[in-house]
Amino acid sequence: MSTSTFHWSCKHTWKRSAKNTMWCVIGCSIGDFGTILFFQLTQIPFPILAIMILAIINGLITSIILETIILIKQGFSFNGALKTASGMSLISMLSMEIMMNLTDYLLTGGAILTWWVVPIMLIVGFLTPWPYNYWRLKKFGINCH
Repeated sequence: MSTSTFHWSCKHTWKRSAKNTMWCVIGCSIGDFGTILFFQLTQIPFPILAIMILAIINGLITSIILETIILIKQGFSFNGALKTASGMSLISMLSMEIMMNLTDYLLTGGAILTWWVVPIMLIVGFLTPWPYNYWRLKKFGINCH
């Protein structure tokens, strides 16, 4: 598709990109929130920035694991699923992770999960990469699910 025919008005692509983005949010938040919660509950003295970087890394890992499982259930071989999941857009996952952790930092001081900050982090984490995922899907026909 050339850039002259690209448009942002395809409801089908918005739905599909929302589904893809939601799977990514779920996968990323498992590792991210799990890491923050671990340090929050154990109160191990560790710098906030280090906790947040570790949370981002773990979020990327759990997202790739979840995506691999989903693709295997869709009939991919393990190697094919892992390669596809690992080849997903790191721009999308990184932007999601960074914005979720930045939201946490701005609202709580960082590396703190509360009942009110988690939904905000999830919404920000979803909205940040969603337009990029739409664009990528629409422009290149790239789809992970």
